[in-house]
Amino acid sequence: MQEDKMSFLDRPLAFTDLEMTGLEMFRYENGIFQPWHEICEIGLILADQKTLTVMDELNVKVKIEHPERMDPGAQEVNGYDEADWKDALSLKEAMALYNEKVKEAVFTAHNVTWDWGFMDIAYALTGIKTSLDYHRIDLLSHAKAALEAKGYELEKYRLSRLAEFLGLHPEPLPHRAINGARAAYDVYKSIKELPIKNPTRN
Repeated sequence: MQEDKMSFLDRPLAFTDLEMTGLEMFRYENGIFQPWHEICEIGLILADQKTLTVMDELNVKVKIEHPERMDPGAQEVNGYDEADWKDALSLKEAMALYNEKVKEAVFTAHNVTWDWGFMDIAYALTGIKTSLDYHRIDLLSHAKAALEAKGYELEKYRLSRLAEFLGLHPEPLPHRAINGARAAYDVYKSIKELPIKNPTRN
């Protein structure tokens, strides 16, 4: 008899944020279509979906293979410095560590298509089969829908704007992946706890 699979609603949420060496996932160069910019840091907050209790976390710097491709704008944002990354893990080591922590969890990120795109490439490059559930949660879309359902509407739904609206501390600069993951978790939790605006009285 086949065991019942865990319900989507019972799976942990893997709040994930990445720092990259630039914005290009792929580039066509010298007749070859190839992955271009790289993940240089992975941040994870793993939380129980129902209680939002933090179950685990991960903050890991990733060794980059092509420092010459680092975009100056990205470096200014992520604060990459060779000395700070001297003990960084290889991409395969970092992905294996991440994969171990997120078994059967739901990948959750702000603008999930962006972060998952880089993660998907990383899984392919390392030959590691993802242990994540196949569902994905986009925090940007979730925040917009959840806030509007509670009677709130914002002009912008950037993570920093959501944090400001919810009274959370701004993410410090330069960006660190673990701070981005924690900010995503805090925003999600705060929206869940936010009261309905001007509820109708019976």
